[in-house]
Amino acid sequence: MIQPKSTMLKNNALYIIGAGVSGLIAATILERNGFAPTILEASDRVGGRLKTDILEGYQLDRGFQVMLDAYPKSKEYLDYEKLQLQKLLPGAVIFENGNSQTLGDPLRALSLAIPTVLAASGSIRDKIKVMRLNSDLASKDIETIFDTEERTTCQYLREYGFSNRFIEDFFKPFFTGIFLEKDLQTSSRMFEFVYKMFGEGLAVIPKGGIEAIPKQLKANLKKTTFKFNTTVEEVKDGVITLSDGTHLESLGTIIATEASLLVANLKNQQTIWKAVDCLYFEVENTVLDKPIIGLFSEDGLINNIFYPSSIETEIKGANQLLSVSVVKKHELSEAELITQVKKELEEQAKIKVIRFLKRYNIPKALPKLENLKYSIDPGETRLTTSIFLAGDQLLNGSLNAAMMTGERAALGLIQVLGNN
Repeated sequence: MIQPKSTMLKNNALYIIGAGVSGLIAATILERNGFAPTILEASDRVGGRLKTDILEGYQLDRGFQVMLDAYPKSKEYLDYEKLQLQKLLPGAVIFENGNSQTLGDPLRALSLAIPTVLAASGSIRDKIKVMRLNSDLASKDIETIFDTEERTTCQYLREYGFSNRFIEDFFKPFFTGIFLEKDLQTSSRMFEFVYKMFGEGLAVIPKGGIEAIPKQLKANLKKTTFKFNTTVEEVKDGVITLSDGTHLESLGTIIATEASLLVANLKNQQTIWKAVDCLYFEVENTVLDKPIIGLFSEDGLINNIFYPSSIETEIKGANQLLSVSVVKKHELSEAELITQVKKELEEQAKIKVIRFLKRYNIPKALPKLENLKYSIDPGETRLTTSIFLAGDQLLNGSLNAAMMTGERAALGLIQVLGNN
């Protein structure tokens, strides 16, 4: 039973489950409205899917991840200057059989102009259509994008008139790394949104790694209590049960993680997730002398490569650091996977590996969703009398959606508390 408002702050019984970005934003909104919530987190620190590890002097993100600095919510909640964002060039280098070609946006990076014009992938017609697509999406607002009829990204690109070769050589490998599926079956709404964000800004990585984002959000919280290494077993109206049997009385709970495992009536509504493998290597040579993504053809295992050592990081290892992302499904052992990846690196891009550092197998990298939305009303996040949901799986798989849902869930809870 929800207690009178006069005792709510005194009892301090508002809980957020999950210290990822959604949970941290929810706590931010609650604090701004005078509340002091408690965050229950199963792991040892904040971040959720945004984590960075230090290994032998190297700064390793758990999976190659970038932030798009044009995201409206990240601009609202993050201090970009303090994050010391490192910019990636707006383009990609495509590797095949030991050769490479560069495609990019010459209007934002002049150094990419001549390589893009000379690139064999994409006819002049394709490159003109890229400019037209940039213009079309620049004038299309985000809400309109998410109101547009959905089709697959692949169908969208074909209907727009891009050649099959350009789709296969550029769009498929590039957006496979973003959508984590190789057939571009992801909603055209997501394609237009992400493409628009690329057009309005840049892909960036904080100097301290991707975990610098949740660390900054945590540092801004002054009234929130964190309980790490605390696993929640079940959530009901008014009570949270921990894995050790402890019961916590709750005036309101925001579940900013997979809710189907915690709430009885959601047991059959689990989110379907996309997976990715990320492998880190020390390498002898850099075949990319600037901060740009390298793409491989879909014939092999590797989808993309990036040199984290090509940007400023807080910690630098002794040699060049290479991240390799594998999206394609496989049944290889870790040893077999490493062997195959090393072989592809040498054959396709002439990259010689010194040694393997670490593999991150990430089974829950992105939610697989349909009927994508951009925003959600606070009331729509309400599951029961006092339980609210947050997380990008409610809208679309993006940092922007994670922030949006955390914000709206907190506003929904505040509204209910005020009414009571």
